[in-house]
Amino acid sequence: MTDKGAHPADTPLYPIREVSRITGVNSVTLRAWERRYGLIRPKRTPKGHRLYAREDIERVERILQWLSRGVPVSQVKELIDQPQSAPAAEPASGDWPSQRRQLMTAIEALDQGRMETLFTQALALYPVATCLVELWQPVLRELEEHWSDQLGAALQRRCLEAFLRTRIGIRLYHANRLAKGPVLLLAPLPDDPGTLWLLLAALAASDAGYQVQLLDSALPFAELPLAVERLRAAALVLVSGRAERADLIRRQLPRLAEQLDAPLGLCGPVARIRSGDLADSLVELLGDDLPLAMARMRPLIHEP
Repeated sequence: MTDKGAHPADTPLYPIREVSRITGVNSVTLRAWERRYGLIRPKRTPKGHRLYAREDIERVERILQWLSRGVPVSQVKELIDQPQSAPAAEPASGDWPSQRRQLMTAIEALDQGRMETLFTQALALYPVATCLVELWQPVLRELEEHWSDQLGAALQRRCLEAFLRTRIGIRLYHANRLAKGPVLLLAPLPDDPGTLWLLLAALAASDAGYQVQLLDSALPFAELPLAVERLRAAALVLVSGRAERADLIRRQLPRLAEQLDAPLGLCGPVARIRSGDLADSLVELLGDDLPLAMARMRPLIHEP
């Protein structure tokens, strides 16, 4: 093995898939942190397979702490290599504002090549939850403000939906084959003009370990209990970027929650906007922070 002196011989070692499970950082990102930035140095078996000690896992957790504070991945090594007794200096700013500006520009210009680069690079270097919170959710909120009175907004929305449907769909396909968590059925509400919040919610759900069943167009409410039953879903999550109609929120959603044999969650901007209308219902308000919404859903699910 390489780096023989890095850890005592009797230190337990973990393969990359186990480190990914423990930390929530996918194996592609772990490899990128090692190759590009030297953030971690796992041992290697004679066949080249990576093995991580407990100290490596703790180092990954410290990396995540810095990333969650907005520190660019290129600056993390200097910070975590400082002696523990020395106070770590706060960086002046992270690189997320720059990435958000670049992504906005690419979307408005319909530059799919640049969108592909930004999407791929961000997910290779940062956890999915960080990318959603720091990049995609803020950009989507800003876009929706601009789209309310901008010529060409419909074209930008549809192009972005097509882009994300393909990229996230591929990730869901491969993740569902490996996921061991409960089945989560995600569907849009009827007044949402598109599927952007739905697609990002599906990405957050997959990252949280759910097996994701995604319906990218609204079903009649009468058919949703059948969908939950036939797809063996442990929970149903409805998503919208709009306020939705008052009657649907105040009457139809609570009635649907009573009919289901599984929890009904509501996420996206609709959950924030309509929280006062559903406070006394069986509908679970998950909020519009998508990774947090999926974490809130977990304790509500009764797994066999």
